[in-house]
Order: sequence, then structure tokens, then C-alpha cells
Amino acid sequence: MEVKSRHHLRSDEVREIEDALADSLGVELDADTYELVELDGSEFDLVLIDGDPVVVYVDDRPFLTVRGANAHPPTSHLVTVDAGAVSFVSDGADVMRPGIVEADDDIEPGDLVAIAEETHGKVLAIGRAKTTGDDMVGDSGKVVESVHHVGDDLYQFAV
Repeated sequence: MEVKSRHHLRSDEVREIEDALADSLGVELDADTYELVELDGSEFDLVLIDGDPVVVYVDDRPFLTVRGANAHPPTSHLVTVDAGAVSFVSDGADVMRPGIVEADDDIEPGDLVAIAEETHGKVLAIGRAKTTGDDMVGDSGKVVESVHHVGDDLYQFAV
């Protein structure tokens, strides 16, 4: 991933990101520097917070990266998977109902969600919900489409 451009964000842009993440994920960010990094040939833009890739723009909406979600654990829009799903989710697979042990009731179709493993609570991926949170636990069907996961180009990004 090549950097197309990089610049510091204005205070109103920072406030917009902080408010969006607080409202959707219950995450409070407090940092000194916020830089927008536009990536060449990528559908994503990143926000470096104090130099770390913490926020990703997906469809022009800010959300935490996998690294960001592990540094600033979300309290909502969280889907938890069992140990059997960990290797699949970590490799970028979409999430199937049988692998889910818990999902927040406030999740709506189209929402971005953090996908965590149940043993240690580490976030493995970011995905887009295909159904409501209360409909995610069950026997069959794909319910979360993977957007960004551990080990992908976005995860490997370094400035």
C-alpha cells in the first residue's frame, strides 16, 4: 500500500471522528495528533492517531482498525466468535452463524462490527453485518461480511 497523501486533521474533523466512535462503539479517543492518510489503489483511508493506524474510513464512515479495536476495545457493535472460527476469521473469511457465540442486540444490517474471539477478547477482524445482532447466533448462514482482518494489507500497513 502506497501513501497517496498525508495531512493533519483540523479540530472539527478530529471532533467528528471522536464523536462518531464514541456514539457507535463507546470508544473515547484522546490523542495529540490525528493524520489522514490516503492510500493509493485502496478503498480505505486511514487515520493515524499519535502515529498508529487506529481509524479506517469504510464507505466514508470512521471505524476502528483491528489494531485500533485492540488498543481501544469497543463496548458495542461487537460480535464474539468461538475458538473454531478464529483461524477462518483471521484469514479473512466471512462469519457464519455457527461460529458466533454472542452479538450485540443493537447491530443492524449494514453496520460495521468488530469481530472478537471469546477466550481473550482480541479483535480479529472488522466486518459488515448482514442481519441484526439478535439474529446472528444460530445454526447456518453467513451473517457478517469481512472487510478488514488480521494480516491483511491494511493490518500490515506501516508508515
